Amino acid sequence: MDITTTLTASADPARLMAPTEIRDAYRDVLGKFCTGVVVVTARDVNEEPIGLTVGSFSSVSMEPALVAFFVGHGSTTFPKVREYGHFCANILAADQHDLGRTFARRGADKFAGVEWSAAATGSPRLAGAHAWIDCVVDDVRAVGDHDLVVGRITELGASAQREPLLFYSSTFHRLHPAGTP
Repeated sequence: MDITTTLTASADPARLMAPTEIRDAYRDVLGKFCTGVVVVTARDVNEEPIGLTVGSFSSVSMEPALVAFFVGHGSTTFPKVREYGHFCANILAADQHDLGRTFARRGADKFAGVEWSAAATGSPRLAGAHAWIDCVVDDVRAVGDHDLVVGRITELGASAQREPLLFYSSTFHRLHPAGTP
């Protein structure tokens, strides 16, 4: 079944919440956009590793070298990342779907049994990641019900031997080249 919903401009620009049916259609339609899975890691004030899964991650600029991600205002982890001032964006490999789920949870010891090493900024670089990008927090701006976080890249690397983990239609997937079974 096709999903078609028409959004009309509101006479009241202060109205930020869409009706339930619009929010549901928004989730359904935007769920059709495939994204990579990124775990943003940092340290807290006690130097303990912290992290969270983000689904909206993007390159921003080559000069200067910038990346960005979005995080919901309700995140309890991001304020600690912001305070640390550095983060490592770990692009998960196809076999790391359990890490994607683990770091999306609240309150659990997310690093229990997880191998990692410190990147240049001290942020955790997850073992086995498809790629990683170590950053300094450059800018944070409120955008709707999320914060846009811009990171200035200090170091980065990738594994030529691994394929990325993808998120599509509310579940994890593997990458397969077009035209292959």
